[in-house]
Amino acid sequence: MEPRPSFAPGFGGGLTVADRRWHFYVRGAARLVKRAMLVAGCNADVVLTNDRTILRLNARDRGKNKPTNVLTYEQPPEILLALETIRREAHNAGKSVAAHLAHLLIHGALHLSGHNHDQAGTARRMETTETRLLARLGIGNPWKPGRGV
Repeated sequence: MEPRPSFAPGFGGGLTVADRRWHFYVRGAARLVKRAMLVAGCNADVVLTNDRTILRLNARDRGKNKPTNVLTYEQPPEILLALETIRREAHNAGKSVAAHLAHLLIHGALHLSGHNHDQAGTARRMETTETRLLARLGIGNPWKPGRGV
């Protein structure tokens, strides 16, 4: 059975939990997604999925035959997140999966609004914006080891 999207009131996007394991690793995932998207001012749809799905899309759309933590698409606006990669990165950084998920939601939302991190100056501006928005969620600076909820 195909996962059905649920819509979080207050932001214009929908949430699809395509991999049910997200509920185990992030309690209140729908609430976290809603809060992060509201803070970022983003109405994109969000898909909580897995590495297999992200690997397939990353290979097809970006020519990279490996999973990544987050993929964004402009039309229609969509942010897709890979559970296994996010869990591994959170563990390696000493952060909770929830804090890392929030960070990557903000990161994806900023990409959709035109931010990038291709050069040192733009990367610094994007990191500063991410840190400021995450603070509004009660999450510490993601660029400092062991920070986050």
